[in-house]
Amino acid sequence: MKIALHPCYILHQRHYRETSLILEVFSRNNGKLTLVARGAKKRNAGTSPLMQINQKLNIAWTIRGEMGTLTAIEAAGTNYNLGGSRLIAAFYMNELLMRLLHKYEPHQELFDTYENALRLLQQSFNEEAILRVFEIELLKSLGYGLVFDHDVISGKPIEQDKLYFYQIDFGPTTTPPQDREYVKLSGKTLIALAQSAIQEPYQLQEAKQLTRRILKNYLGTKPLASRDLFSAYLKNQNG
Repeated sequence: MKIALHPCYILHQRHYRETSLILEVFSRNNGKLTLVARGAKKRNAGTSPLMQINQKLNIAWTIRGEMGTLTAIEAAGTNYNLGGSRLIAAFYMNELLMRLLHKYEPHQELFDTYENALRLLQQSFNEEAILRVFEIELLKSLGYGLVFDHDVISGKPIEQDKLYFYQIDFGPTTTPPQDREYVKLSGKTLIALAQSAIQEPYQLQEAKQLTRRILKNYLGTKPLASRDLFSAYLKNQNG
């Protein structure tokens, strides 16, 4: 089957035999997929400079079975030139996509959220806020839509001055659960999450605790390489 040029990002690449690369790709119309770029490492391969992480591309390929073969590639937009912690944040998003998405399942809204996250990272917006919005959209794409606007037991709208217990696999309530895992969140944080507008440090911390706990259900026990990389980065920054 032949797939014509359309928007993609390369999430990861690795060497394959002497002259080729294997690309992990996130496509707007076809979801996550794996492609072989034959001859990409040859000196005269004119497409090699395009095969960069965080570069929007148009890619075409043919596919038989689990792995496809890249047939055409061209630049399609901004090359998000990130560094330091912002590059690690992009690496983290890529790692989540590779670990959690199933192949060939389109996620167009998630693709757009991912692209917007790269744009905001380049513009120096708050990294933690960007990542929380991305994680929430990713969970929604996986079929886990989080509840931020009402108490799941009483049905009442969230009140900003109340404390809530967000029960994993259920939602927020003012009643402390007896037999469920939960994360404590302020009403202000829940309202900010519903509006994709978390900014205050305590809101960012509460939101991080929530998304990390829920993502753990999907990621299992295997650690994320990006978290280890970020820890090493902070250690180096702090001397």
